[in-house]
Amino acid sequence: MLKQRVITAIILFTLFLAALFGLPDAGWQALVLVVVWQGSVEWARLSGLAGRAATAYWLMTLALMAGMLWLDYGATPERQATLHLVWYMLAVLLWVFVVPAWLIAGWRPQNAWFMGVIGWVVLLPTGLAMLDLRAFNPWVLLFAMTLVMMADISAYFAGKRFGKNKLAPAISPGKTWEGVIGAMIGVTVYVIVVAWASGIYKQYPVFPALIVAGWWWVALAVIGDLFESAVKRQAGVKDSGALLPGHGGLLDRIDALTSTLPFAAIAIILQRLE
Repeated sequence: MLKQRVITAIILFTLFLAALFGLPDAGWQALVLVVVWQGSVEWARLSGLAGRAATAYWLMTLALMAGMLWLDYGATPERQATLHLVWYMLAVLLWVFVVPAWLIAGWRPQNAWFMGVIGWVVLLPTGLAMLDLRAFNPWVLLFAMTLVMMADISAYFAGKRFGKNKLAPAISPGKTWEGVIGAMIGVTVYVIVVAWASGIYKQYPVFPALIVAGWWWVALAVIGDLFESAVKRQAGVKDSGALLPGHGGLLDRIDALTSTLPFAAIAIILQRLE
């Protein structure tokens, strides 16, 4: 299983790099639409939507995302930033306030369309963030995503080697506090290496600002991971889909990105508006 996961991950990462640096803007927008569409297909299943209701859901999701792309055309940078910030602030409310309370309370909402609306706040800001971060600088998007990857890899091996204390056994029995600590150490090392290699430490303080931001990134990634695990547990499934061999569905791969990328996009937009 691990070998299959590694092979799939290498193929996906190679294709992602080719798309990130090789696709024209229109091609990247089309790719983001596909990501949001596939995510909505899997979210519909997790929400309990089936048949025509599921089809209606992913069609509406696709229309919302395409509509936002259409509104971006011809809009001033300030108006575009304002439109995107509305969705990003909804994401902030979800990940900082709603989801932690949701997980602590063990809430299991039964209304499928309510879960569908939650899915829009999960998926649409993620798609917009992929657009905004790449437009700002592809390397910034790559760093934001690889930071999550580093946290995930570090947590896996630290948890496997040292894991004893369960993080949230009722939601995801495999996750441990030792894994979280491992993720924080891995992210710290990664931030230092990237800051040194890129020379960014000459412009921004590496200690402690960027490292603390990295730890905050780990916390957000864990919340996103746990939330999808809780939704899958409620749906009675192990994976969100079977799209990726050894990994499950698309949502199984981007769960931590949905809770992190919007925050990076907010930082970029606010910097632009200053």
